[in-house]
Amino acid sequence: MLHKAKIGWKTAASLVVANMIGTGVFTSLGFQLVDVQNTWSIIALWLIGGFLALIGAFVYAQLGTHFKNSGGDYVFLSHTFHPSLGYLYAWTSLTVGFSAPIAIAAMAMVYYLSPFIETRYGNVLAISTIVIVSIFHSVSIRHSGLFHNLFTAVKVLFVLALIILGVAYAPQVSTSLNFDASWKRELLLPGFAVSLIYVSYAYTGWNSAAYIIEEIESPVKSLPKALISGTVLVTVLYVLLQVVFLKHASYEQLAGKVEVATISFGNLFSGAAIPWVSLFISIQLIATISGYIWIGPRITYAMAKDYKLWRPLAVLSRTGVPVRALWFNSAISILLTLTNSFEQVLLYAGFVLQLMGTLTILSSLFVKEKPTAFKSPFSPYLQLIYVLFSLWVILYMLYDRPFESLAGMGIIGLGAVIYLIDRRNDKMLHSA
Repeated sequence: MLHKAKIGWKTAASLVVANMIGTGVFTSLGFQLVDVQNTWSIIALWLIGGFLALIGAFVYAQLGTHFKNSGGDYVFLSHTFHPSLGYLYAWTSLTVGFSAPIAIAAMAMVYYLSPFIETRYGNVLAISTIVIVSIFHSVSIRHSGLFHNLFTAVKVLFVLALIILGVAYAPQVSTSLNFDASWKRELLLPGFAVSLIYVSYAYTGWNSAAYIIEEIESPVKSLPKALISGTVLVTVLYVLLQVVFLKHASYEQLAGKVEVATISFGNLFSGAAIPWVSLFISIQLIATISGYIWIGPRITYAMAKDYKLWRPLAVLSRTGVPVRALWFNSAISILLTLTNSFEQVLLYAGFVLQLMGTLTILSSLFVKEKPTAFKSPFSPYLQLIYVLFSLWVILYMLYDRPFESLAGMGIIGLGAVIYLIDRRNDKMLHSA
């Protein structure tokens, strides 16, 4: 007998928070400082990212409460534009959108655990973590909620501790804080737009709860609360963290580096804290891995119900978990983990997510209002702002990082070919 439990808005909000606070906030600053050094510019990057994520939260709350089906963008794009776009979103989610963040988090976790483990065991640890978390999420929705809430609590407490310590203590080395007028020039640099890709990736996850709306209690009330509160909380934490990192390390130490958190707090506590900061960053990444393993398979499952090629994945367990889709997603994440290409995976995943997410925001303009659904404020102006900003970032990404951008486009193109084959086989089956 099938039994699907429901979660409340707080657990849904914890899913949003956990999926957003992952590797991006602890790694993006070093890449941004290569092109953008002014502190006001850095703050602007993270506030713009938070503002765009909040617009997205409003829109996804509207779309989610309108359609009321799990699957997120797959459902929204299929119903508003064309099934092919929904298919492409599900395909990109499967290959990079949700599988890549799991792989990136697993790779980063190993990187931060390097003081404690030998390098040769890194892949074993990363893969083992993905497998163990997948096992927990295979049991039931209730177990998913309990496991996820525990590690999200650890994540939030750790981030708050970093902020409090960073604000309370004076810097021990030269600081990167720079509040001069150079930010006016930096805002117009191509590097500023490319830096928004890193920021956008760091904010990825603000829409998490919209993918599991059928598993949320009273979704019309709970979904907007979860998306909006989670996004606002994370934006505040993100801005404060960047200021703390800049305060406690020099530009030379941070520019181009991945491990900005350990560098900053290693300076603050004379290096003694580096292993412990690294340890807790790695532990909090378990919640990120957990969140994506939870929601990614729901998109695959939604697509699998509609298309013959993926039909074997359209199976729910007795407790309402799409177990086959879950393990299929996890297998792809494991394959991406074995590439060990952190920045390239981050960039092409960020590019694809930016492109497909922009289409979903645009789709909300073609949805008729329902009195029972949440209404996005200031529509359509917020959606148009999001789309224009997003197109700016996408175009600069194509210009500045053509290889990663074309890799992302290639993944979408391959999905289009598979869609045509899938549709053709389905038509042949029905005509036979």
